Amino acid sequence: MSTLGELVAAGRDEDAAIAAPDRQAFTFNELRAQVDYTIARLNELGVGRNDAVAIVLPNGPEMASAFICIGAAATTAPLNPAYRGEEFDFYLEDLQPKLLVVEDGTDSPAVASASRLGINVVTLQHGTSDPAGKFELIGEPIANEALLPGPAQSNDIALVLHTSGTTSRPKLVPLSQQNVCASARNVAQSLALTPGDRCLNIMPLFHIHGLIAAVLGSMHAGASVSCTPGFNALKFFNWLEDVRPSWYTGVPTMHQAILSRAGRNREIIESVQLRLLRSSSASLPPQVMQELEETFDAPVIEAYGMTEAAHQMACNPLPRGSQKPGAVGLAAGPEVSIMNQAGEHLAAGEIGEIVIRGENVTSGYLNNDEANASAFTDGWFRTGDQGHIDTEGYLTLTGRLKEIINRGGEKISPREVDEILLDHQSVAQVVTFAMPHPKLGEEVAAAIVLEPGSELDESGLRDYAATRLADFKVPKKVVFLEEIPKGPTGKLQRIGLAEKLGLA
Repeated sequence: MSTLGELVAAGRDEDAAIAAPDRQAFTFNELRAQVDYTIARLNELGVGRNDAVAIVLPNGPEMASAFICIGAAATTAPLNPAYRGEEFDFYLEDLQPKLLVVEDGTDSPAVASASRLGINVVTLQHGTSDPAGKFELIGEPIANEALLPGPAQSNDIALVLHTSGTTSRPKLVPLSQQNVCASARNVAQSLALTPGDRCLNIMPLFHIHGLIAAVLGSMHAGASVSCTPGFNALKFFNWLEDVRPSWYTGVPTMHQAILSRAGRNREIIESVQLRLLRSSSASLPPQVMQELEETFDAPVIEAYGMTEAAHQMACNPLPRGSQKPGAVGLAAGPEVSIMNQAGEHLAAGEIGEIVIRGENVTSGYLNNDEANASAFTDGWFRTGDQGHIDTEGYLTLTGRLKEIINRGGEKISPREVDEILLDHQSVAQVVTFAMPHPKLGEEVAAAIVLEPGSELDESGLRDYAATRLADFKVPKKVVFLEEIPKGPTGKLQRIGLAEKLGLA
C-alpha cells in the first residue's frame, strides 16, 4: 500500500473505519465511496494531484475523513483552527493552496485571509444523521481544470506541514504518499494492530502524531479510530467508557492530566482494559511511564517521531516487559544511527546527533536549498536531536541540540534535570530550560507545577537537586506555576520559555 487510496482498501467492507463518541460509525466501504466522491469533486473544482488544499476544520471524524479523502486526490495542508488572522495570512501565503476547506457556517479568520489572497474557499457539510466522517464539499469551481486528475500516485505529495519554527522561519515539509503510508505501516506493525483494535484519538488532527499514528496507523491495519473533539481531561474517562478502545496515543502532558483524574475513575479503567498506551512527540519521564503502567495495568509504548519522518522513527517493542523506561525504543521503520559533526557514525553508547534514512523520510524541505544542505549528510537526515544507542539497539534521547543548555562551556541536558526533579514527591510537572546569563551565556532554570496540597519553595527544591546533581546542573532559578505554558499540540516547549516567564 503506497497511496492513501490503497490504504483504505485494507479494511473489511462493513467494519467500522472512522467513528466518534455518540455517533454512528463510518464503515470502510462507506469511506472508500467517500474517497471516490472526493477525488471526483476536487477534480470538478479544478484541483488535482499535487495541488495543495488547506484544511481548517475542528478535531473530529470529519477532519479525519477529509484528511484521508482529500489526500487521496491532492496534497493536504491541515492548519490549526486556533490560528489568528495574521497567522493564517502567513501560512496560506506560504502554502499557496488552490483551495481552502472550512466547516460550514464557520467564522474562522482563515476565510478572510483566503479572500485577500485570492484562494478559492469551499465548505464541508455533514448532516446530523450522517455517519461520522461523511461529508459534501460545497463551492464553485475555479476557472482552470485540474491538470492531473484522478487518484494520487505513490510519488505524489500527500501532506505538507510546517515545522514549529521555534528558532527560525517555519520550514515546509512535503511528505509523499509513499512516506505517509510507510509510516502508517510502521506504526501498525510496532503496535501489532489488528482489525479488532479501536483507537481513541485525543490528538489534534492538524499534527503529524494524530494524523499518522491514530488515523493512518489504524487504517493500515483495517482497524478503527474514534475521533474526539480534542483532548479534554474532564471528558476522557467518559469517552473511554463509551468507545471502549483497545489503545490511545498522546503526548506526556496529556498522560499526566489523565493520571491526575484516574483515581476517581478506577471502575472505568478496570472495565475497559486497554491493550496498550502509546506516548510520543516529547520525552516521557520514566516516573510517569511507571505510574501509567501501574494505573492501567497495560504496557506503555513510548515512541519517537518528528514531522520530517512522517512521524515514527523508533518505538519501544511489545510484549509487555520489553520496554526500557527512559528509552524511545528500537528503530521502527527507518534506519537510525548516531553521527558526530564531521559526519562519522558513532559506536554504541557514544552520544551524538540522531540521523535517519528510509522510505518514510522526507526527500527535503520545499524551496529551501540552504536548509536541505545542512539537514542531509550522505543521504542521512539530521534530526537535530542528541542521543545514543545501547548495545541492544535501544535509542535514548538526551535532548534537542538547540535545547541543550550551554553554561559557560558546560553542556547540560534539560531532560536529565527534569527526571531528577520529578523524583521529588511534591513535584507533579517540571520543564528545565535555558535562562540568559550575562557572563556564562546561559544558566539553568526550571518551571515547576506542584502536586495538589504540596508545599515546596525554591531553596528546598535546590537543596534536593544538589543531592542528586553536580552543582553546575542545579537550577539557579525556580519558578512555581499553576500550569506550564504549552504549545498547540500539548507539548512543553523549552525554547522561548525564559521570555514567556519574564526571565530573559
